[in-house]
Amino acid sequence: MDDSGFEIVEQALSSAECDELSATIRPVSGKSDRAGIRHLLAHPGIGALARKESLLSIARRHVGAAAVPYRATLFDKSGVHNWLVAWHQDTVLPLRSRVESPEWGPWSEKEGVLYARAPIWALVNVIALRVHLDPSLADNGPLRVIPGSHLRGILSAEEIAERSRKTDAKVCVVDRGGVLAMRPLLIHASSRVQRPASRRVLHLEYSASLDLSLGVRLAEA
Repeated sequence: MDDSGFEIVEQALSSAECDELSATIRPVSGKSDRAGIRHLLAHPGIGALARKESLLSIARRHVGAAAVPYRATLFDKSGVHNWLVAWHQDTVLPLRSRVESPEWGPWSEKEGVLYARAPIWALVNVIALRVHLDPSLADNGPLRVIPGSHLRGILSAEEIAERSRKTDAKVCVVDRGGVLAMRPLLIHASSRVQRPASRRVLHLEYSASLDLSLGVRLAEA
């Protein structure tokens, strides 16, 4: 992980656990737009999953013993809800309140939650766990990553495009119940699905602490 910026943990959830979670999220699943369904950490089933020991143990390996979930997003690609994601880094974080600092910003608001582009010292203490409720195969829009690109820091759009052209991407094929752990600054993208079956991924994000620094606190979303 330290060199590549990602790892795949197969069978982090059992088939029965995937079935149970699928039933729990059925009322919201299938309603995603191009950006997915955000701010699901308060959902009882999703919140419980994010705090499950099997997932916390993965997060702790990368952000420390106090790892805490702060955001959950459901991506449900299918023949009906289908989109592509261009090469990018994840550089924004949800915050409880606005911070008057040149390190943070520009600012935006999504569904009542404040977001800001974060400094690198905050982003290196974050890990995302992508929990696969369906197999992520070569033809249904799997994540593609540029290994090691997180070590380059926060890049401009031009730098991201150049690195994606010059570096071979890794296609992250993950079976049902598997978890893809990734650093937010890892350059990544995904294509549209090429078959009608769903590819549901629950994207859980963890930080070393909700209190990032004096006066800066992550929002739980």
